[in-house]
Amino acid sequence: MKITRLTTFIVPPRWCFLKIETDEGIDGWGEPVLEGRAHTVFAMVDELADYLIGKDPRQIEDHWTVMYRAGFYRGGGIHMSALAGIDQALWDIKGKALGVSVSDLLGGQVRDRIRVYSWIGGDRPADTAAAAQAAVARGFTAVKMNGTEELQFIDSHDKVERCLANVAAVREAVGPNVGIGVDFHGRVHKPMAKVLLRELAPYNLMFVEEPVLSEQHEALKELAHVATMPIALGERLYSRWDFKRILSEGYVDIVQPDPSHAGGITETRKIAAMAEAYDVALALHCPLGPIALAANLQIDAGCYNAFIQEQSLGIHYNQANDLLDYVNNREVFAYEDGMVKIPTGPGLGIEVNEAYVRERAAEGHRWRNPVWRHKDGSFAEW
Repeated sequence: MKITRLTTFIVPPRWCFLKIETDEGIDGWGEPVLEGRAHTVFAMVDELADYLIGKDPRQIEDHWTVMYRAGFYRGGGIHMSALAGIDQALWDIKGKALGVSVSDLLGGQVRDRIRVYSWIGGDRPADTAAAAQAAVARGFTAVKMNGTEELQFIDSHDKVERCLANVAAVREAVGPNVGIGVDFHGRVHKPMAKVLLRELAPYNLMFVEEPVLSEQHEALKELAHVATMPIALGERLYSRWDFKRILSEGYVDIVQPDPSHAGGITETRKIAAMAEAYDVALALHCPLGPIALAANLQIDAGCYNAFIQEQSLGIHYNQANDLLDYVNNREVFAYEDGMVKIPTGPGLGIEVNEAYVRERAAEGHRWRNPVWRHKDGSFAEW
């Protein structure tokens, strides 16, 4: 079997899909994207394609190693996201060729379903209590919300009070047993993170995500002594080497690699195993499309420390298209009792609607992060 073609599609709302074709008529799909940098990842996939054409797609570990190590400059969001989508598609091909799921290829399942959470807050939290109640009414047992608007290094206490009021309203709306994740989104610097983590203690949170930016990981040593809830981090880390220092320092309770950013299925499995060795939980990051979610679930199936899965159905980013629009077998992502089943079909277990992908790729997208500024005119983290 030989790889004959790689075709990349920029599709709304902010995704990038990849189709890898072979000379035996078996195709694989992946989702190589970095939000806001989709066209740059598209170009990186094209560069990596030069190596792959004519190769046997089943030699996944070797291809991963060459595509990572053969470039003198390596790693980072663009490179690892392009590599991620290619890796997902190669696993999809191998599973289809053998008639088994990717999770079967990876050693089989330790679970047949996994808990999922629903996003309930936009960039500037509002009406989250009502959204949380609606999510629970749909069967979700966990929700996640943005914690704050933009914060200066040192900011006024009224912003802290707004965060607390919002979280308190959600807790009151859903009761004591629904998990609540609060995402600081890297908007909070260490001085204010200390204040927020202390004040949020009464609300028995499931976790706080990115209490500081990943590049400020040394601050976690102080914050871990303040926090009474688990600390989650990792969506902006891209390799096992990035996670090595975070895990060895011992202040993170949940790692959140994204299999469309962190080198795909091959690399994310290794990160998950590293985390398990440190008794750290896994909650894969995935505010993306159906191919990415399918890849996430194949990883979740075999990782003992996976406890919950992010998913994008109805998320506020999905304006033009939503999660299920690009697949023929929409039932594969059936949500029930706050959980989703692991797809068991060949490869990633989904049937991509290629005709619709091509139709929407004709429109494409140029999604960009919002640019926020503080009242003094200085840049604010989004």
